[in-house]
Amino acid sequence: MIGCGNLLRGDDGVGPVLVRHLWERGVPDGAKLVDGGTAGMDVAFQMNGARRVVIIDAAATGSAPGTTFRVPGAELAELPPLQGLHTHSFRWDHAIAFARWALGDACPTDITVFLIEVDSVEMGADLSEPVATAMEEVLSIVERDYLAPLRPAGRREVTVEFTADGYLRLDAELAAARFPSDAVAAVVRDGALWLIPLRGPRSGGLLLKQRTPAGDRSLLVREVLMDLAMTGVRGASWDDDQSALRIPLGDEPGLDR
Repeated sequence: MIGCGNLLRGDDGVGPVLVRHLWERGVPDGAKLVDGGTAGMDVAFQMNGARRVVIIDAAATGSAPGTTFRVPGAELAELPPLQGLHTHSFRWDHAIAFARWALGDACPTDITVFLIEVDSVEMGADLSEPVATAMEEVLSIVERDYLAPLRPAGRREVTVEFTADGYLRLDAELAAARFPSDAVAAVVRDGALWLIPLRGPRSGGLLLKQRTPAGDRSLLVREVLMDLAMTGVRGASWDDDQSALRIPLGDEPGLDR
């Protein structure tokens, strides 16, 4: 999954923004998320050896803002020539053309492109309402058609372990799939501890530390739980609506932090 565009120019950044939303939901084994930005040549090399590629980018065709175009691989046969192309003018179609030239047989043949019509590309602006709405629709399609089949069945229910010294342990598979940045926000709400993935340590929150050579992780939750003495193994489940891991804490009243 490759998101192309300039994050600093409003709707032009819809591709990278969408990829970051996918990342927050967790990356299943067999999938790779790439923030392609405006580096078209780098995007081309990121395709090397992939079986399927999905590219998300902005478009400016004169259509109504938020209009979504899905371009299947069969319609990508005729791509723009590379002669005289400058790196600053690289677009998604140039990236595919360059990948075919540079990668040869290693270039994927199953490529789909989603284009979202922009409203504003003003420097420093957020996504406009129609583009943000369209992005959510494309996000749902990508999750349903490409990522959901890669998620192992029955893996929504997992176990975690509270330790006597105030830590919470997550196994390596859970940590890698749901918290790849090793940074989380933790909150007690509605009788449960919620772990919310963050984009990285600079976003604040709690850090997951490697606990075992196998990659198991732990984080200090003693202060978040305050006076709740939690020990032992607990069931947990991933909540798609909240994009967070929910860990029930029991029947204690007033659990809200």
